Amino acid sequence: MTNDTAERSLVFDWEQTRHSVAEDVQGIVVGTFVAALGLSLLKAAGAVTGGTAGLALLLDQATELPFWLIFTLVNLPFAVLALWKKGVRFTILTCICIAGVAGLTVVNAQLLPMHDLDPIYGVFAGNLLAGVGLLILFRHGASVGGVNIVALLLQERTGFRAGWTQMTLDVLVVLFSLLVLPWPTVLLSAAGAVVMSVVLAMNHREGRYIGR
Repeated sequence: MTNDTAERSLVFDWEQTRHSVAEDVQGIVVGTFVAALGLSLLKAAGAVTGGTAGLALLLDQATELPFWLIFTLVNLPFAVLALWKKGVRFTILTCICIAGVAGLTVVNAQLLPMHDLDPIYGVFAGNLLAGVGLLILFRHGASVGGVNIVALLLQERTGFRAGWTQMTLDVLVVLFSLLVLPWPTVLLSAAGAVVMSVVLAMNHREGRYIGR
C-alpha cells in the first residue's frame, strides 16, 4: 500500500470519519434526551449523582427552586470555561444541551410520572442512562456543562481518562450530600455514581473512536 493510499484509508481520512450535520443533530437530540431521562429517574428516586448534575439534584432537595433552574445556573460558569478552552462550536452545542436537558426534565415530570419508582432501580437506571447520554454527546462534540468539560479538557491535555476525573469529582459531591440526605440514600447514590463513571471511563478513550 502506498503512502498516498494509506492517507486516504477509511481510518485516517478526515472526510470519511467526521460526522455529517445530520449525524451531529441526531446525536445531540438523542444524547440530550437520554441524559435528561436519566436525571429524571434520579430526581424521582430522591438520590444524587456526581458532578454538577449531582450538585443540582442536591440543591433541588435542599431548596425550593425548580430543578431546571438550578441545573442551568450551576452549569453557567462552565460555559465560560468551554468558550475559552473548547471553542465556539463546542460552547454553543453545550449550551443547547444544557437548555435541552433542563427543559426535558420539566417535560418528563409532566408526561412520565414516577411517584412509586423503586429507589434502587431509579438510581442505577438513571446513572446508566445519564452516562450513555453523556457518551453520545461527547462523541458529537458537546457536553452538558459542569465537570464534564473539565474532564474532557484533562483527557485532551494529559490523556487521563474523562471517566476517572468524573469519578474523583463525583466522590466530593456525594460526600457533601451527607449534609442533606440520609446515609442509606448517600450510599446508594455513591454506587450509582460509580456506575456512570465506569461507563464513561470504559467507553470514552482518546483516539479509540474515529468519528469527528
